[in-house]
Amino acid sequence: MNFIGKKILFISVKTFDYEIYIVKKLQNLGADVIYFDERPSNTLFAKGLIRIKKKIYSKINSNYYNSIFKEISNKRFDYFFLIKGEVIPVDFIKKFKLLNPSCILIFYTWDSFKNNPNGLLIMNYFDNKFTFDFNDSIAHKINFRPLFFLDQYDDIRTKSNIENIKQNLLFIGTAHSDRYVTSQNLVNWCKLNNIDSYMYYYIPSVFVFFFKLIFEKTFSSFKLRHLKFKSLNLIEILNLYKSSTIILDINHPFQSGLTMRTFEALGAGKKLITTNGNIRKYPFYNINNVLVISRNENIFPETFFQSKYLEYDSEFYKYYSIEGWLLSIFFDESKLI
Repeated sequence: MNFIGKKILFISVKTFDYEIYIVKKLQNLGADVIYFDERPSNTLFAKGLIRIKKKIYSKINSNYYNSIFKEISNKRFDYFFLIKGEVIPVDFIKKFKLLNPSCILIFYTWDSFKNNPNGLLIMNYFDNKFTFDFNDSIAHKINFRPLFFLDQYDDIRTKSNIENIKQNLLFIGTAHSDRYVTSQNLVNWCKLNNIDSYMYYYIPSVFVFFFKLIFEKTFSSFKLRHLKFKSLNLIEILNLYKSSTIILDINHPFQSGLTMRTFEALGAGKKLITTNGNIRKYPFYNINNVLVISRNENIFPETFFQSKYLEYDSEFYKYYSIEGWLLSIFFDESKLI
C-alpha cells in the first residue's frame, strides 16, 4: 500500500505548524490532500469560548462545518484523517460517512483524553483510532502510536558540525504548570558546574500571563522577565538544536505520552533530559542518551553531560520519522524491529 493517488480529507487543530508539514509529507508521498483547521478561529477569545461558553461557540462551529461540508460535497475521498477531535461535530462525521461510504476514517490524538474529553465522544465513528498516550490506549482500548520528528531534525543528526555547539542544555516550550521551577533547578545546577544552558519559555501575551497567574497556582513561579512573547519558527528552533547537545523536556503533569520534543531530540541526535518516566518503556531508552529526573530534583549526574550521544540502529530513526508515523497510521506498514 502507498499514498499515490489517494484522496485525503485532513482536519486538524493548528499546532506549531505541524499540520502544514503533515500535509507536505502526504503530498510528497503522492497523496491528494485537502486540509481544514479543526477550529473556526484560533484567537485567544475563540479558544476561551470552546472551554467556557460552549453554547455560544456551538453555533459558530456549526456554521463553520456546514461551510466545509458544502465545499467538499462534490468530492469523494479514500481517507478522512482527523487529529485531536476537539470541536468537530458528530453530525459532520455522520454526513461525511453517508457521502463517502467506502472511505476509511482515521482518528489520532496527540493530547490526553483528560485534556480533550470530546475525543472519546467521537472516536467510535472512526475505523482506526490512535493515541500518543500509552495509558489512554490501554484505558480506552485503542491503538498506541507515539509521535514523530520532522525530516529537518534528521538532517541535524546526519549533517551537524560539532563546531556549532554554543550551549550544552536547551529548553523550548510553552510556559505552563511547574515548568519554570523544574527547569530553573537544572539551570542553577548548570551554573554551579560551568555548564551553559538556554531556556525559551513562550507565552502568547502579557494578558495570558496575568490570567494564568490568577487561575493557575503552579504558574506563580514564572518570572515575567524570563518569558518570550514570540513563538519560534522551525528554522529558529532548528538553529537552537544545532547549537545544543542536550534537550530538556518537561511534560505536562496530566500527560503520560511522550512529547514531540522527545522525538525531535531523537531525530536530531541529541541527548535528552526528561521528567516523563514513561520513556523507560520505550525501546530507544538507554541511560547514556536519556536522563529521567523528578520535577523537584536539584542534583544531577555530571557524567551524563560529559558522555557522548550514542547512535541508535537505523530502524529507530525510520520508525519515529514523520513518514514512518504516517505509514503506521494509514497502512500499518512501519513496524519497529
